[in-house]
Amino acid sequence: MIANSVAAKPVREIGQFLAMALDTAWLATRRPFAWRELVLQTWFVARVSLLPTLMLAIPFTVLGVFTLNILLLEFGAADFSGSGTALAAVTQIGPLVTVLVVAGAGATAMCADLGARTIREELDALRVLGINPIQSLVVPRVIAATVAALLLSSLVTLTGLIGGFAFSVFGQHVTPGTFAAGLTLLTGLPELIISAVKAALFGLSAGLIACYKGISVGGGPAGVGNAVNETVVFSFVALFVINVVVTAVGVEVTM
Repeated sequence: MIANSVAAKPVREIGQFLAMALDTAWLATRRPFAWRELVLQTWFVARVSLLPTLMLAIPFTVLGVFTLNILLLEFGAADFSGSGTALAAVTQIGPLVTVLVVAGAGATAMCADLGARTIREELDALRVLGINPIQSLVVPRVIAATVAALLLSSLVTLTGLIGGFAFSVFGQHVTPGTFAAGLTLLTGLPELIISAVKAALFGLSAGLIACYKGISVGGGPAGVGNAVNETVVFSFVALFVINVVVTAVGVEVTM
């Protein structure tokens, strides 16, 4: 009995999460749409995530470029550092750094806000008034996290390319012209599309997890804190799973 109850809880959680995700997808196409809430939440996520994202992108890029250039210098092929920098910044660093900050800052704030509303029984009050909390609160937050992640990923990619160029040229004495010429050698439109898909899926998953943990919180204020911690952990797990799957599919498609 105990083993069955322990195994039943995660299965029930997964089922409830999938049910909320399906409700969110369906209600996103239904009227009325909470446009004002969408704008506010998009601005909020972008505002709290912009500076940390840019600050995290620089060391990630420098570390990757430094390691890559050491290998290329050993082979006498330092002029190809631009190709590796572009591929890493577009396909990996941009989406990954973005969602790490979005999940750590924006998604946790969403979870805490919805969790506080849940324990104050505001969501129950909305249901009594005939307002669906999924449509009025969850849908705009999930879309906001997706849009913000997509926009921030582009900015992080640009920051990574500029940082990689500066570090390679001024730190490891790579020729500027050959670095710039190699940017498009391995990176083109398919890689940009894969990067955008990754960022959108990362933001979508972080938003869904944050909203689910927020609206299903229990146990008072302590439960809200636990839900926020679980949001970060589950978002990071989903991040790496999605990254592996999308990267593998993208490589097969673009080969």
